Amino acid sequence: MDLDSQIEDWLEWLSLNKGRSEATIIKYRGYLDCFNGFLDGKNIGDVDLGLLESFSGKFLFDRGLSSRSRSAAVSAIRNFFSWAKLKGFVKSDPSSSLSHPSIGRRLPRSISLQDAEKLLREADLDTFAGVRDAAMMSLLIGCGMRVSGMCDLNQSSLIFTADETGRERLVVRAKEKGSKERLIPAPIEVLLLLRAYLGHEQLESIDRLLPNGDQVLFVSIRNRFVPEHEYRGENRRFAPRSVNDMLAKYAKQSGVSVAFAHPHALRHLYGTELLESDVNILNAQALMGHENADTTAIYAHTAMRKLSAEVDRANPLGKIRTPVSDLVAHLNR
Repeated sequence: MDLDSQIEDWLEWLSLNKGRSEATIIKYRGYLDCFNGFLDGKNIGDVDLGLLESFSGKFLFDRGLSSRSRSAAVSAIRNFFSWAKLKGFVKSDPSSSLSHPSIGRRLPRSISLQDAEKLLREADLDTFAGVRDAAMMSLLIGCGMRVSGMCDLNQSSLIFTADETGRERLVVRAKEKGSKERLIPAPIEVLLLLRAYLGHEQLESIDRLLPNGDQVLFVSIRNRFVPEHEYRGENRRFAPRSVNDMLAKYAKQSGVSVAFAHPHALRHLYGTELLESDVNILNAQALMGHENADTTAIYAHTAMRKLSAEVDRANPLGKIRTPVSDLVAHLNR
């Protein structure tokens, strides 16, 4: 079996047996195809650690890949060779000692609460599009959903229940990152905005029906690439790229920086506010849908309000007379 076929078999195994997302499969295919070109006809049985280090180091660096991208390529290589050894394509795994390039911690860039409020206020609730947009933004802000998972929601993804007082509550069943499923308790604000969207008369006139009897949740209003007679069901689903366009539009209208008006910035806001509010790290991990608590812990580095308040209360400068003590007292009134 040639290397091209081995790569495709491995990618199929990753997708079917490991549940890797389509985006991960595409990314890994790119790295392995590049590696195949680098080998220039060599058999993978002849690959040693030195050759792998040359590929993940200078070869990829000369092609403009950052340390973070080269680290992802190393992960692809190590996963592939581990599989190849199990399948008997190589006698030993030369990638087992292959090191990842050193990369710094990437801190999430979240939008501020004030700017998130400005975006929400731009949605015109007198229109169907505005009600839909407000409902989608509420899920990004109030549930920390990934944009792909939100756009993939169907009617059956919404679980309406009641709390101990009998008040209606909403739980969202989301599928994200390789179809991993998680349940997200939604704030009351999300419930109310979704109820307004679901009850809108314009939604009732749209064919959202899917072959399995379910219905697409968030719909587009126009799509010039789809013939009118086919503009129904799955073809009506609101696309992730359109969410980016929608947020950018509201950012320009409200004066919010477009650099922070994207779905991931709203998700970062959710994660930051969980830790600002002293939510237990394991609960925050479950709410964010992180496999590793270390990923959630990154948000602690951006949760600064509580730490700032503690510094203001306890730092030594606040307990002595300084040249700016009068100004500080004035600012704190």
